[in-house]
Amino acid sequence: MSELITAELVDLDLSAATKDAAARSLAERMVAAHRVTDLDGFLADVAAREAQMPTGLDGGIGIPHCRSEHVSAPTLAFGRSASGIDFGAADGPADLIFLIAAPAGADDDHLTILSGLARRLMDPEFTAALRAGDDPGTVAALIRGEEPEPEATTPIPAAGEAAPAGDDAPFRIIAVTSCPTGIAHTYMAAESLTAAGLAEGVEVTVETQGSAGFSKLDPAVIARADAVIWAHDVEVREKARFRGKPLVDVGVKAGINRPAELIAEARRKAERGEIAAVPQGGDGPESGADGGSGAEGAHFGVRLRTYLMSGVSYMVPFVAAGGLLIALSFAIGGYEIVDAKSVADHFVWGQLDSWAALLNQIGSAAFGFLVPVLAGYIAYGMADRPALVPGFVGGAIALTVDAGFLGGLVAGLLAGAVVMAIQRVPVHATLRGIMPVLVIPLIASAVVGFLMFIVVGKPIAALQSALTDWLNGLSGSNAVILGVVLGLMMCFDMGGPLNKVAYAFAVGGLADPTDGSLKVMAAVMAAGMVPPLAMALATTVRKKLFTKTERENGRAAWVLGASFITEGAIPFAAADPLRVIPSVMAGGAVTGALSMAFECTLRAPHGGIFVVPLIGEPFLYLLAIAAGTLVATALVVLLKGARRTVAAPAPEAGAEVTGSRVGVSA
Repeated sequence: MSELITAELVDLDLSAATKDAAARSLAERMVAAHRVTDLDGFLADVAAREAQMPTGLDGGIGIPHCRSEHVSAPTLAFGRSASGIDFGAADGPADLIFLIAAPAGADDDHLTILSGLARRLMDPEFTAALRAGDDPGTVAALIRGEEPEPEATTPIPAAGEAAPAGDDAPFRIIAVTSCPTGIAHTYMAAESLTAAGLAEGVEVTVETQGSAGFSKLDPAVIARADAVIWAHDVEVREKARFRGKPLVDVGVKAGINRPAELIAEARRKAERGEIAAVPQGGDGPESGADGGSGAEGAHFGVRLRTYLMSGVSYMVPFVAAGGLLIALSFAIGGYEIVDAKSVADHFVWGQLDSWAALLNQIGSAAFGFLVPVLAGYIAYGMADRPALVPGFVGGAIALTVDAGFLGGLVAGLLAGAVVMAIQRVPVHATLRGIMPVLVIPLIASAVVGFLMFIVVGKPIAALQSALTDWLNGLSGSNAVILGVVLGLMMCFDMGGPLNKVAYAFAVGGLADPTDGSLKVMAAVMAAGMVPPLAMALATTVRKKLFTKTERENGRAAWVLGASFITEGAIPFAAADPLRVIPSVMAGGAVTGALSMAFECTLRAPHGGIFVVPLIGEPFLYLLAIAAGTLVATALVVLLKGARRTVAAPAPEAGAEVTGSRVGVSA
């Protein structure tokens, strides 16, 4: 491990008071060692990783870490703080801080070494030696593993190996650990669970699904296990291997901080014979960083958001492909092209109108899948592949009964809930093989179809009709207020859940377009363009307020904003959320309000300025975008400038001030 840390990367008297200052102090050592090429860019990546989940661990340890394109070689810097620094751990500040920097394409050998360090951090004798060391070179050697260490008291079995059992077989648990970066938390959770298992007399075998790759547990080990623990913040790979076992499903930090509780919970579930509804095949839908796909400990609101976002994420490609094809057909053949004959019966190669009709009918076919895909993948997000069929069936019925977009949402949730309920029913082992491919789709489709046709379909259709009538009747202050709300939602999390809800609301109206729904689509896209355009303009007019990396991001943000890619402003929001997010929200609200007041319409679900010919009142539409961009830019510049003024130290009397830059940039 000699290439990862040297004496120059060790600070035994780290004087920083905050985690940001600590990361900067250690990162400066990496820059001096030519391991990091851009200090501010690297620190922005560290901050973005920290925003996902605090990196403080019980026992006085902080492990800020990230993958970054600004790292030239895998590097580790170590700092020891006398007063302690808050990294978000439950038991208080950390005095041992490890800053781990991995290149974007780090090789497996280096990641394996870093994972080994993460495991050793769970050894109290190793951390005690770090606290006692008084020479940077000695401490660096200890971290590299060159100094003799006490024999490990908590060895972890390799994936697929089971610890030897005595005459009385112990309770056996298999565990899977994973985290977004796959460098530290993954392996710390594995070590912590193994150590707790030894203390409790429980045999724990862990499969670490980290960046260094993973070796599957031996099927025989899985078969012998009495219970399963998933401690993960990304989706567990090949989940179907663990079906038929009691399951404890939590986030990775729970595996680090309270392993004994998880083991006790696993034993209780096994004693009750509680079998988890693990999917029969496939990896399942992606999960967020909240703790897996429907982690048992997650709040209902978090799980519901995950389910809905699963459906929306699969629906968006259909929206983009179908909507842009339809928009292109309008540009070529005009709006009357919707009345053209089927191209299967009438197509003339040399007529432009025939090509326009072809594009329109292909796009319309793609749009016909919006509601079924939304419903199917909401159900998939809840109960994996067995829920796809009832979800799609429910979505198709929603179209049949004119329940529209709202009907698709309800159908997806109903299908997922019905499948989850069926999966909880104990069945004989001989039937388990046909459950996901025959029994569950059959029963769930029948139940969901009954509910959508007979019970909830018509009331939802009435609500959908009322919503459509309301949108069509929007005018004056009501339209402006809706524009403000949609603008705020589009700019608050820039591609996150609120942004996606507003966007899904808009594109849902394009499936059966009306004047009101086209106004909503226009307002949503206009507001979504503001954040990256505002940050691009701000980095142009007031360069000194931004770092070199931010100025580079600002140049790219021009194109991203013009293309309606709101995520182009995320790097700026991650680095300075308290100033950037309120500013772009204000700008988005102005743009949304003006777009609705100007009665602009839009038939394309995406495209930014490239679909201006398809916009009703295009000049006023561009004016609304420009106004919101100017408002957001002015606020960002004002707030960042005020911070610099406050942060600038007052020169002492008689002191000579050299240079023009007095403030500091954060």
